[in-house]
Amino acid sequence: MTAAHGRNEDRPTGPGGAGAAMPNHEDGGAAVGENPENAGDETAPMPKGHRRCIVTREVRPRDKLLRFVVSPDGVLVPDVDGRLPGRGLWLSPGRDMIEIAARRRLFSRAARGPVTVPPDLADQVERVLTRRCLSLLGLARRAGQVVTGYEKVRARVLGAADSGPPAALFAARDGAADGRSKMAALATAVLGSVPEGARGRTGRGGSNCRLVVGFDATELGQPLGRERAVHVALERGRLAKGLLEACDRLAGFRPGPMVLSLSEAQGAAVRAAPGAARGSTTESEHPADGTDDGTGRD
Repeated sequence: MTAAHGRNEDRPTGPGGAGAAMPNHEDGGAAVGENPENAGDETAPMPKGHRRCIVTREVRPRDKLLRFVVSPDGVLVPDVDGRLPGRGLWLSPGRDMIEIAARRRLFSRAARGPVTVPPDLADQVERVLTRRCLSLLGLARRAGQVVTGYEKVRARVLGAADSGPPAALFAARDGAADGRSKMAALATAVLGSVPEGARGRTGRGGSNCRLVVGFDATELGQPLGRERAVHVALERGRLAKGLLEACDRLAGFRPGPMVLSLSEAQGAAVRAAPGAARGSTTESEHPADGTDDGTGRD
């Protein structure tokens, strides 16, 4: 992170002289008479539910961006849920986007005033998004929308033609590589052939199921009341939608892949050598003690 992250960003100099606000096309703010939430609206009216990234200037749906606000003491605060009061500053999710915005003082330009960017802002965002993902997973579990364990998840996938495909399959990134490969191959073979409009579902073919691979087994286990969880299936619904949106945003802050399509998962499975993950959980390492060891003995 650059030094800009730890210091107070200066107010930019606009055409009106020192301290004057930059024009709308520069500062990412709203013109007079416009909704301040439409930050960065440069020419055409902002489509409903969309905002403009202050770095890329790209207009995207709100759920594909991150919102920040400036606290009363001038410190930039992430607002993942989009509920905090104040002028919203919108950014494409990613550590590099935060770095660029801080280095170019784009937060100050969009806020039309001095802004202090915490040096650990990207880490703050990662922690908040991780908590949101796991919290939603816990809510889905309490709603009966989650199954855990290799055999149970395998059975859920095999039954997709009758009950409809799940929204997502989770495979812990520190689980056994051969277990992930088998699950990815099974999901591709079975769910890829489930047509849209399968029983109980409309307009959702099995190929829309996604494989989430960015969490550790201990992270997945926490919201599910387990020490570890390696394989999880999540049913479709509002909770799944919110969780996958949060996972997509979290992907910009964690190393390695976070969410894969079935085709991407199959490609990764083909490239992965069995047992390649050094130190990963194998099927013989855990007894059938109620934890998810990746084999279904739970």
